[in-house]
Amino acid sequence: MALVLHGGEPLLGGTDYVESAITAIRRGLGPIQADLLLQTNGVLLTASIADRLIDAGLSIGISLDGNQAANDLNRTFSNGRSSYHAVLGAVRLMSTTARVESFAGILCTVQIAIPPLEVWRSLLDTGSPSIDFLLPHGTWEAPPPGLPSDGSTPYADWLIAIFDEWFDAAVRPVRVRMFEDLLDLVLGGPGGHEGFGLQPFPAVVIETDGSYEQADSLKAAFERAAQTGLAVPEHSIDDYLAQPGVIARQIGSAALAHACRECDVVRICGGGMYAHRYRRGSGFRNPSVYCANLFALVRHIQRRVATALEERGTSLAEVTLRHNC
Repeated sequence: MALVLHGGEPLLGGTDYVESAITAIRRGLGPIQADLLLQTNGVLLTASIADRLIDAGLSIGISLDGNQAANDLNRTFSNGRSSYHAVLGAVRLMSTTARVESFAGILCTVQIAIPPLEVWRSLLDTGSPSIDFLLPHGTWEAPPPGLPSDGSTPYADWLIAIFDEWFDAAVRPVRVRMFEDLLDLVLGGPGGHEGFGLQPFPAVVIETDGSYEQADSLKAAFERAAQTGLAVPEHSIDDYLAQPGVIARQIGSAALAHACRECDVVRICGGGMYAHRYRRGSGFRNPSVYCANLFALVRHIQRRVATALEERGTSLAEVTLRHNC
């Protein structure tokens, strides 16, 4: 089990508050073991705060969208001042030998306005042990930035440029969760990324007021989309799991649109992130607004893997068959 303190910005509550929350959580869990992680934008993270959080048993993840140009598209202070150097300082702080084992890595939201390899190489330069890419939230009603309606695939193209440089490296310089999960799925595995595959999504969000919510990405769909009407302590997690929207995240292809169920890459793509399927009138039973991009990305990775396996005297079909036996 994993427990993530997310935001917003959890460090706005202060280190004392975070420590007391972790103490209460551990007391409530009793003998149950859990990985504890705090996700921060980094601007409030200092050496003393980082060390206190690590001593409390927390891993720390930092949100950074690449170089300064990428960061400043969405992550400036209220007065317009760049947050980049503060965040970069936090990443380098966590990348030191004394702290890197507690560094959960960088979470990077894709910004297609910035050249992909500029973003990639700037992230590598930070020394982070891992990177995960997130697609910006969007729906058919409110498409993500720069996504055209002509079927072209700028998000896939952006990610493919980075994937190829990462995949072709003699020694892969860093773990990239999105790519590793896609490779696992292509090779017949179950994956583990929220945005891919048909595995159940066993997660619950508990807000600071005690209310249960579905994944906060649903807030991109429509107002109150993530709300369940349930709260701690009046309702149990079993009550939460009985909600229709939660059930839809657990039943794999049965919750997908017909076009998705008939698609050649559905086991890998999984229909994309649930929130990104929303369209007024038909709800979430639609292909992802990123459908063409997801298809192009998956097909590219399949081709790269197939070629690499053929060079080693085997085939993707044989490896997938062995994996599933």
